[in-house]
Amino acid sequence: MFNDFVIGQFLSAVNNYTDKNAFCIAGKFYSYYDFAQHISKIRQKIQTIKGSSEIIGLIANDDIETYASIFAIWFEGLAYVPLHPKQPMERNLQIIKQADITWVINSQNNNPFEGLDVVFVGDLIFTELLLKPNLVDEDKLAYILFTSGSTGMPKGVQINRKNVGAFMKSFWETGFQVNESDKCLQCFDLTFDVSVQAFLTSLTKGACTYTIPHEQIKYSYIYGLLEDHHLTFCVMAPSMIRFLRPYFDEIHSESVKYCILTAEASPLELAMEWSACIPNAEVFNFYGPTEATIYCTYHKLKKEGKNKDLNGMLSIGKPMNGVNAIIVDENSNVLSVNQKGEMCISGDQITPGYWKNPQKNSESFFTKDYQGKTTRYYKTGDLCYFDEDGDIMLSGRLDYQVKIQGYRIELGEIEYHAREYMNGNNAVAVAYENKTGNNEIALFVESESCDTNLLLDYLKTKLPPYMVPVKTIVIEIFPLNANGKTDRLVLKNSIIKSA
Repeated sequence: MFNDFVIGQFLSAVNNYTDKNAFCIAGKFYSYYDFAQHISKIRQKIQTIKGSSEIIGLIANDDIETYASIFAIWFEGLAYVPLHPKQPMERNLQIIKQADITWVINSQNNNPFEGLDVVFVGDLIFTELLLKPNLVDEDKLAYILFTSGSTGMPKGVQINRKNVGAFMKSFWETGFQVNESDKCLQCFDLTFDVSVQAFLTSLTKGACTYTIPHEQIKYSYIYGLLEDHHLTFCVMAPSMIRFLRPYFDEIHSESVKYCILTAEASPLELAMEWSACIPNAEVFNFYGPTEATIYCTYHKLKKEGKNKDLNGMLSIGKPMNGVNAIIVDENSNVLSVNQKGEMCISGDQITPGYWKNPQKNSESFFTKDYQGKTTRYYKTGDLCYFDEDGDIMLSGRLDYQVKIQGYRIELGEIEYHAREYMNGNNAVAVAYENKTGNNEIALFVESESCDTNLLLDYLKTKLPPYMVPVKTIVIEIFPLNANGKTDRLVLKNSIIKSA
């Protein structure tokens, strides 16, 4: 599937749209032929130095050589591990050690890793096209993404070629129509799974990929791209759209055909407001953990009529083709309609497992006899239920369920009522342990100003006493992590440090 839906379609784009733009990076355009040249010269370099290791470190810069390195690595039948140049050195070194990386590709002429071989590809000279891919097994790795681990040590999610091919097949089967005239936004760091969907969507159809330079403020740069380049396909996290909210009255992008909301729960009110800014676009809410390659369920926003939501958050819809989802209780018994439990997923998109982490694999995957088949499932950690129509309602993370005074509560319910009071402004509730060892709730609200006493009075009319936050903190702009999501950990740590 990888050769058919990734490599094969990309080569067709190179052959059919040679002179068309493949990338716009920092205002500079690169044609498909330019991109093919970069791939070829980097691949030629890889051929001279590759050894026993099939995993290559890749410093995730925002330039044409970095994107070309991904394809050069894939054409050679190898896999990459992205290393963000702005992440702490200690974290990158942990990843390098875990993944047994012996050499790293860097498009910039600097070596941030002492004692490690770094191959500089920025100044390589093109000599000939090398675009015939090595034929390798579908079970070979395509990349490993290291995500945050509960122990403080990053955990590596292995994604093989079959996973990526299965995802792209399912993605196109949702009905998106992209061609050589499209202009697609890629605003995610290459260390985040959605970036792969963003650049493959365009590069397998002959379209142009527009990226965001690391040094730029993302939301303002996106605003500029929408205005100046008339993008047609956008994938964004809701937190990023919130930054654009003060400019909604000025944004009227009729060129956008499709917009995907992803990476975190999508507030219905925000989605509806944003959809008015892109009046001709179909807007979708896509859900999926990295362990499912990228997305595994999706739901289309209705611009008119009633949308399904839970605590103000859009339904995550139905599974994509090739993905099976079940809701289970704590004993892995499958639950019926409207019964809330943990969503578990299976299919060809599911990772073969965490890199050299048997304990985490045993915790996160299980095999179950269901509907006459023995199937391997991944536990998402998300609290969900199926409604009568087969749509999945996302209630929140299992670890966002906490016990306060013996009552089990969902923090999403508190956030919903706070957002309702603040006319859609963002709110995050976190549970923390106070000095006596008991759980308490702190509520962060994103606003320039807010009368917290009036907010608490309102919450007292909507919530039982044990769910009313003990602390309310106003922050003008919430911190975002590298993936464009609200950084709940930073917010929670600020409470712990001040407690």
